[in-house]
Amino acid sequence: MDIATLLGVVVGFALVSGAIFMGGSVGDFINIPGAMIVLGGSGAAIFVTFPLEEVAFAIGSVVKVFASRRTKVSEVVNTMVRIAEISRREGLIALENIKTESPLLKKACQLIADNADPDIIHDTLKIEILSMKRRQNIAIAVFNRLGAVAPAFGMIGTLIGLVQMLAHLDDPTSIGPAMAVALLTTFYGALLANLLFLPMAGKLKARTLQEEIQLNVIFEGAKCILENNNPRLVYEKLSSFISPEDRKDVRR
Repeated sequence: MDIATLLGVVVGFALVSGAIFMGGSVGDFINIPGAMIVLGGSGAAIFVTFPLEEVAFAIGSVVKVFASRRTKVSEVVNTMVRIAEISRREGLIALENIKTESPLLKKACQLIADNADPDIIHDTLKIEILSMKRRQNIAIAVFNRLGAVAPAFGMIGTLIGLVQMLAHLDDPTSIGPAMAVALLTTFYGALLANLLFLPMAGKLKARTLQEEIQLNVIFEGAKCILENNNPRLVYEKLSSFISPEDRKDVRR
């Protein structure tokens, strides 16, 4: 599990809730109509903007961000160095039996075992990178859009609350609930946008960049194995993807 993501969300909401609790009653900040306006309006706007399958993919990406452990680039480099060692010791054909959870790495091993032309490997992995970025950009666009529409619907709720308040100035008992809707919808929209939706888009963007680097490591490693099949040279080439302080985690 990505502890940083979970910790950030939990701590953020906990601090906001703690500040509310210290300043008064938590119940004062609970308003069902305001939540309906922000959550319902934002959700409706997203379904109008994006196809259902893209919204479902974005939701699945959130689960992936929370549930999956971040793979270090040094780990991918280590894997490619081990593959180079196997190919040199047992031959390229032995890479057909490599066991891995990564479909792309499995495909790269199969191409190496088939002694494919480096240009074919380049074109195949380039398509994989473009496809991965396209899919992830969909999820990023969904959450960026949520970050934009949530505060907007908060303002819509504020306008609704002000209209209700102005329409019943002769009834003092209705002013309080109307003002609660007016203020709390803005609060809900700003909180969700800045603590959940926009940070999630940023996290997905960072994950996409990381996955792109990993795919490039796999491509360069596969190309290097085909060209010279020397684990030491594979390491020297792929270590350029890693910061100097992280190179101690890489096998030589």
